Amino acid sequence: MSDKKQIDAKGYWSATIRLTLSLLAIWFVVSYGAGILFRDFLDQFSIGGAPLGFWFAQQGSIYVFVVLIFYYCFAMARLERKYGVED
Repeated sequence: MSDKKQIDAKGYWSATIRLTLSLLAIWFVVSYGAGILFRDFLDQFSIGGAPLGFWFAQQGSIYVFVVLIFYYCFAMARLERKYGVED
């Protein structure tokens, strides 16, 4: 333990919670906002023959969720390196 860097636990958890809440907010806006709140406006456009609001409600929010999962993995690896938490 003496040769390892001191870990800034408070900074690490603060950054982790900020990242998590940011990604959850993005997911909420895409899934609830695009699929429900802004559906009427988005239905003016189409993607693959389906109205865009319907597409976001059925498929788009799932695609965004998968992208957010991958981004979370990369961002957490970066945070762990920054704060010296990695194994």
